[in-house]
Amino acid sequence: MIKKDLVIVGGGPGGMAASVSAYESGIKDILLLERDQYLGGILNQCVHTGFGLEHFKEVLTGPEYAERFIARLQDMPGIDVSLKSLAVKLTRDKTVTFLKPGVLQTVKAGAIIMATGCREKTREMVHIPGTRPSGVFSAGLAQKLINIEGLLPGKEVVVVGSGDIGLIMARRFTLEGAKVKAVIEIQDKPSGLLRNIAQCVEDFNIPMYFRHKISRIHGRDRVEKVSVVKVGDDLNEIPGSLFEIKCDTVLMSVGLIQENELIDASGIQIQGNNTDVPGIFVCGNALKIYDIVDWVTKDSFAAGKLAAEYIK
Repeated sequence: MIKKDLVIVGGGPGGMAASVSAYESGIKDILLLERDQYLGGILNQCVHTGFGLEHFKEVLTGPEYAERFIARLQDMPGIDVSLKSLAVKLTRDKTVTFLKPGVLQTVKAGAIIMATGCREKTREMVHIPGTRPSGVFSAGLAQKLINIEGLLPGKEVVVVGSGDIGLIMARRFTLEGAKVKAVIEIQDKPSGLLRNIAQCVEDFNIPMYFRHKISRIHGRDRVEKVSVVKVGDDLNEIPGSLFEIKCDTVLMSVGLIQENELIDASGIQIQGNNTDVPGIFVCGNALKIYDIVDWVTKDSFAAGKLAAEYIK
């Protein structure tokens, strides 16, 4: 069994900021676990600008924001970064079991910070009926396919929901030559940032339908069309308002949920940055969903300091 003063699970913006904060607060024996092959988390696929306005007072892309923290971590010799390391178990006695290629290891920590981030809600979570053809993606997956893999998932797109990732991907698909037919939002106002509404939808003349929802997805092998219906204030369908939009791709941008399976499985209760187990902390999007990465950084700096104070 490995022993470390501090173990941080998650190498995205939250985990990196917590590592830097704890190190600068005097903790020099830190293990940072990241399941991907790179640090940076979701920032690596967010090639658009809009990051760093509050923290760095500059306009940066996601990879540029991540690179600044990666560079700081490289200058901190007490931080051991373990990539391709998937945490599979967390216990109340502050041990973390993680899987590396070919190796299952357990680390005993003086304190733990869970910076596991969040994940996207899926079609099943919003109960959209219909067939199950190819062409239905979460907006974040489509973002990874285009920005990381260089693949265009579709040519005629309907976006479900007006979350920030969906709005940004509406613009991205348009810039890549695809046609975004509509953004469908069940509420009477967008859920994304106003700047993304202006820059990603209005500037590209993409139709937005408020108080509408997808009532059915059609298609056998590939999405062929969607049925759209207007809803009232009670969110019930309005008879006679049904219409169809032909498309080959449906993007789901219907919100995010915290990635806290390890915490839930261990029976630990989250209480702000703290938990009901002294020495186990939570930060970033694992604690709450933040709209801006600068806020994740601020929250994670606070968690790093709390962990350092606990260890001391």
